[in-house]
This record gives sequence, C-alpha cells and structure tokens, in this order.
Amino acid sequence: MRAILLAGILLGAAMSNGLAAESLLPRGVMKQDGRPAPALRLKDMDGKLFDLAEARGRWVFVHFWASWCGPCRREMPTIQRLIATRGNLPLEVVLVNTAETEDAVFSFLGIAGPDLSTLLDPDGLVTEAWQPRGLPATFLVDPEGRIQYLALGVRTWDSQPYVEFLRRITEPTS
Repeated sequence: MRAILLAGILLGAAMSNGLAAESLLPRGVMKQDGRPAPALRLKDMDGKLFDLAEARGRWVFVHFWASWCGPCRREMPTIQRLIATRGNLPLEVVLVNTAETEDAVFSFLGIAGPDLSTLLDPDGLVTEAWQPRGLPATFLVDPEGRIQYLALGVRTWDSQPYVEFLRRITEPTS
C-alpha cells in the first residue's frame, strides 16, 4: 500500500512539474513535437541567400508574414524592437514574406519595419512546406533543426513574457 501511495505522490509531482513547465509558455505559444524543420533556402531583398541548414547550432525564430495581413502589420514593430533590444540573446530572427512582390515588401517594411530585412518566398512554396495555418506564424527551431514551438497570430515579442521565454529556451544547458 505504501508503494502505491509513494508512486502516486511521485507521479503527481512529475505531472505538476510538467504542467508548471507548460505554464511558463507565454500566451499563444504552443509546444510542438520536435519534428525536423522543412527546408528553408531563400534570398533576401539584396539577393543574399539564407539556408536554415547552415543555422544549425543556434535557435532560429522563423516568422511568416505578408503586408496585406492586418495582424502582421501590428506585430512587425514588436519584432523590430525585439531585434533592436535583444542584446546577447542567442537567437537568429528570420522573416519570410509570403508570395508578394519585392515592391510590396519594400513599401511595407519602409513604414512598419524600416530596420528589418526579410527573405522573399515569391511563389509561396517554402511557406506551403512549413504549413503555418495562417499569418502571422512564428516557428522556433532549436539548434538541432527541430521545431519546438509555434506561435500563431499577433504576439508582442518585445514584451517581458516573450523576451523571458526566448531567453529561457536559448540559454545553454549544462
């Protein structure tokens, strides 16, 4: 009987620790299954190629957006402020514009995120491979190239809960 009681207590403690860990996720961030991230090889507006496979060893914030998307318009300044203030946060921020012309992207960023650079997915095929289920969508890819978290919809990425979360997941474990 004592063994059953002890097992129940240990199981309850383990479950509450798991729930506590999940409760540390900021609003709208969902834990994922750790599946390998799809390929992401795109050029930015200057023609510079980015390949996610070359980002192994660091966390990558992969953000899909479009200029016609109202929530994307509201979220973009928070990403710009996150980039400007993230300090030593070991996180690579990668923006992916979905199926728009370079002129549309340039005009939008000139207003909403003048300090931002984005990759261009003019035919939407890379976006389709990632299956974001709507825009904006942010995938957090771990140093091994696996999707660990997903955030759908507008997030205030420069606010304390999100910055603390990003800092927590990117801290090296010993």
